Amino acid sequence: MTTMAEHMPKMSVDEFEKFAAVETETVRLEFIGGRIGAKKLTDGDHGAITMWLLRLCMQARPDLDLNPTQGLKVEAYRKGRARPDGTLAPVAHFAGQPDWADPEGVLMTVEITSYDSDTDHRDRVEKPPAYAAAGIPVYLLIDRESCEVAVFSKPDRERGKYGDVHKVDFGARITLPEPVGIELDTEILKNYVR
Repeated sequence: MTTMAEHMPKMSVDEFEKFAAVETETVRLEFIGGRIGAKKLTDGDHGAITMWLLRLCMQARPDLDLNPTQGLKVEAYRKGRARPDGTLAPVAHFAGQPDWADPEGVLMTVEITSYDSDTDHRDRVEKPPAYAAAGIPVYLLIDRESCEVAVFSKPDRERGKYGDVHKVDFGARITLPEPVGIELDTEILKNYVR
């Protein structure tokens, strides 16, 4: 995540939401840890992984939607704003909700790493505690750099961390724990790395 905020005065969440409302088609903005981050839009392989996961979720759990565009209020006291690569929730859960929805009822967030300098800090460092503090039961990280899938579960809202982290190499099977309950065969992910 590009940390423009290092050289900018502090910004309130309301100011950020106004600023983010005019985000361009080349970046997506997030506000985590009191800092604005610019997330580059995805490449074709990133999109292929998103579509693979969408199809899988639709087949295994037709009662759920995997939304690739929904923004969420995350972090303690709702001071952060994240736009995951996927947000799994009951069908039509986000109908009528604003651009930055409350995470209550979200079953899983998904991040797919990008090939940019900020992916380590954004997806591996900042996002897990933010999603845990928001009480999101499962965080799925598809890490194209390490060729691993990591499943974070058992969030501890108070401590802002997940109690269980399970990793497998691309090619292995991994089960997304309840309340998701989907098994992933990650063999296809080998096709989407550089």
